[in-house]
Amino acid sequence: MAPIFDRLRRRRADMPFCTAVVPAAGSSTRMEGQDKILLTLGDYPVLVRTLQALETCTRIQEIVVVTREDIIVPVSQLCRDFALEKVTHIVTGGATRTQSVLNGIREASPQAGLIAIHDGARPFVTQEVLEEVIDRAAQCGAAAPAVPVTDTVKRAMNGIVEETVDRDTLFAVQTPQVFEASLIKAALQRAVEEGVTLTDDCAAVERLGMKVALTRGDRANIKLTTPTDLDLGLGILNGRGEFV
Repeated sequence: MAPIFDRLRRRRADMPFCTAVVPAAGSSTRMEGQDKILLTLGDYPVLVRTLQALETCTRIQEIVVVTREDIIVPVSQLCRDFALEKVTHIVTGGATRTQSVLNGIREASPQAGLIAIHDGARPFVTQEVLEEVIDRAAQCGAAAPAVPVTDTVKRAMNGIVEETVDRDTLFAVQTPQVFEASLIKAALQRAVEEGVTLTDDCAAVERLGMKVALTRGDRANIKLTTPTDLDLGLGILNGRGEFV
């Protein structure tokens, strides 16, 4: 059995240093006036649940939080109160999500070979999702978790259906999206310089011709956006046996 454990130890040692960048600078406009990352879900604020999941992951060595200037003090206090030791920087975001993520990447350790970008309002990510996507990105340079689309999808124009899209080829992409560090930094920098609006970070590297591998996502890995999502979140916590 010893050779097996030796190989496992070598594999972990060969893993690149990974910095998680957590964008949490949104305006929460669809949360009806509530700041979603500071809302309590069960016994913990949403952002704390997200950061604790990343803190626990052995593949992640460092966390950089990107947030709004007006809440940087309470966010910093939460990180201290909950002893989030991997959080090394808390920085302010930019005018767009792309600029905010780029601000975070610029604070990453020079050792970082991988950058994992994870939404601050996605508190239910599991260790299995984290480990699989980071391992895949270490192999191929860019990876993201995704789940197959189960609804029938129509393409429409002006309210009139033009076609029914083959859902067997459609996936809903989640975070963390993980990239080779210099690749995502260059891709986001170009997007900012060209004024391109992106829906996610994968789109930035896709613009450069880079292929993104998909790993297994988790339907519970939802992003909290509306008050209804908070109800779904409470259901997830109950399903996991956590007190709410």
